[in-house]
Amino acid sequence: MEPFVYQGLPSRVVFGVGSLDHLDREIELLGAQRAIVLATPQQRAQAEQLAQRIGPRAAGVYAEAVMHVPVETARAACEYAARVGADCAIAIGGGSTTGLGKAIALETSLPIIAIPTTYAGSEMTPIYGLTESGVKKTGRDLRVLPKTVVYDPSLTVSLPPALSLTSGINAIAHAAEGLYAQDANPIMSLMAEEGIAALGRALPGIRREAQDMEARSDALYGAWLCGSVLGNVGMALHHKLCHTLGGSFNLPHAEVHTVVLPHALAYNAASAPQAMRRIERALKAPEGTTAAQAVFDLARDNGAPVALKDIGMQAADLDRACDIALQTPYPNPRPLERAAIRALLQDAFDGARPD
Repeated sequence: MEPFVYQGLPSRVVFGVGSLDHLDREIELLGAQRAIVLATPQQRAQAEQLAQRIGPRAAGVYAEAVMHVPVETARAACEYAARVGADCAIAIGGGSTTGLGKAIALETSLPIIAIPTTYAGSEMTPIYGLTESGVKKTGRDLRVLPKTVVYDPSLTVSLPPALSLTSGINAIAHAAEGLYAQDANPIMSLMAEEGIAALGRALPGIRREAQDMEARSDALYGAWLCGSVLGNVGMALHHKLCHTLGGSFNLPHAEVHTVVLPHALAYNAASAPQAMRRIERALKAPEGTTAAQAVFDLARDNGAPVALKDIGMQAADLDRACDIALQTPYPNPRPLERAAIRALLQDAFDGARPD
C-alpha cells in the first residue's frame, strides 16, 4: 500500500427519519441562542416553519440564497445577521443555501447547522465559492465547515424526481473525482465507492416512487459519503469545468455536473484505470460498459439532461469556456490538453454518449 495522509474533519452528523426533531438540542450543543434560518426564495415557507419550530431561538429568516453565491448576496446576508444579533445560522435547502451559510461563516465565523434537502453534499466540506463579476472563485477554510449536519430523509421527499436525479449525480461526481485525486487515500476511496453505490441504487428507485423512504434514505446516505470525499481530497478537471460553466455562464449547478461527468471520466479513463473499475463496480455496470458510459446511462435512462445545449449553454461560448477552464493549472490524472478538452466540451454540448 502506498503511503497516505488522512485528516478527519470536525463535524457532527445526525442521521435518520425524524432527525429534525433534535434541532433544539443541536442548537443548544453549539451554545447558541439566536439562529438565523437561511433558504432560497422558493423555500421561504419551509424556512419560516423551521423558525416557528425553534420559537424563541429564531432570530429571523433570510430567504435570499441563489446559485453560485454572488458576493452581493453574501454581503447582504452578513449585514442581516449582524442586525438581528445572530450567533448561529441554520441553512435548510441545497447547495445554494449551504453556500450562503458558508459565506456568512467566512466573514463572521458564525457556526452553521446544515439541514440538506438535496443530495449536493457541500454540507460536508470546508470548501466555499463566491461569484464576482461573472467569475466563480473557490477556497477552503475550516470556518465554513458546518458544525452540525442534520440528515432527515423525510425532508427530501418533496424534491422532485428530476431534481433528485441531477442532485444525486452531482454527488456522484464528488466521489468519482475523489477516487483519482492527487491526495486520494484508502479511507476516502472506500467512502467514495460506497457513496456511488448507494446513489446508483437509490436514484432509479426515487424515479419509480418519489415517496420511497428507503430509496430517499439511501440517496441521502450516499450524498453524505460523497460530500465527505469532496471535503477531504482535491477535485480535478470535472469540477473545474463545472465551476467554469456554472459561474461564468450561469448554468444550473446540478444539471451541469450531470451533463459533464461522463465526459470528464472518459477524458481521464486511461490515466485512472483503478478508479474507473471502482465506479463500474459501484454502479453494477454491464460487461463491456465503461464508467463514463455507466454514468451517462444512469442519467439518460432516468430522464436527466445529457447535453449542455439543453440546459442553456450556447455553442458560441464553448471556446471561451475552454479558455477559462485552462487559465489556472490544477491537478488532474491526465495532462490538460486544450484540443481534447475542447472536444470534451463539444461532446457534452451535443449530448454524445462517451465511446
